[in-house]
Amino acid sequence: MTSSVETSGIAAVVVTYQSASTIDDCLMRLRVAHGVHEIRVVDNASSDDTMEIVQRHALQDARLRFIANPDNPGFAVGCNQGARDTHASWLAFVNPDLMVEADTLSRLRAHAVDAGGDAMLGVDLVDEDGVRDAAARRRDPVFAAMLRSPGAASKLGVPIDDGQALQPVDIISGALMLAPRALFDRIGGFDEGYRLHAEDMDLCRRVRDAGAQVAVANDIRVLHIRGVSSRSRPVFVEWHKHRGLWRYFRKFEATQHGVPTRMGVFAAIWLHFGAVLARILLRRG
Repeated sequence: MTSSVETSGIAAVVVTYQSASTIDDCLMRLRVAHGVHEIRVVDNASSDDTMEIVQRHALQDARLRFIANPDNPGFAVGCNQGARDTHASWLAFVNPDLMVEADTLSRLRAHAVDAGGDAMLGVDLVDEDGVRDAAARRRDPVFAAMLRSPGAASKLGVPIDDGQALQPVDIISGALMLAPRALFDRIGGFDEGYRLHAEDMDLCRRVRDAGAQVAVANDIRVLHIRGVSSRSRPVFVEWHKHRGLWRYFRKFEATQHGVPTRMGVFAAIWLHFGAVLARILLRRG
């Protein structure tokens, strides 16, 4: 007999911002995905055609509802809004530039059930050229160690172990995360102090701290068209990315170190932001 956990529905939550180029395809795929009982789109004040496309889908599919925020409160806030507006036993947070197959979410749910049900899972992400994304499997950053070895910051990727269908890792990508609602509620959802970026690292860490598993399904491959929403405001994105890294350090690592190390990490993060900003401005020039 099939267990009720395996057959219980999935709520897909999509947070959009300037996502008109991909949201139509994303929603078409979610609407035919196996096991999806609810779809919530939370739009963070897009000024392109995103909402017109979402409204068209909502008229065609009663499972799809949307929340149109008057401003952009951030990705974490949007995810929590969408989760609160649904009731399904499983939550799948799906980026608007992610293209699931019909069986992606149901297979991921089956993996979670096989793992005991108390797990948050991601997938093997590939770009349009089929290149696998290292961000799908990462270890926790240790900022103090990065001060001693700056090159370590770019080496957070974990080697792919295709011998494991479900590979335990510290961090999966926020492009697609599936978890039981009970686990998501238990840890309090996303930390809304992050505007965008690093909230996926934070969520994964708190899932593991709660005694649950974080893993990537190496046998489920999904196309991710990266950076669609961020291209229009690169400086804004980089500012909040670096702000998120500083918040993450303060939450999980700062208390373990003295003032000199904390000051060093602060300086390293914001010097890096300055270098990135200079490159952006040079490209514009």
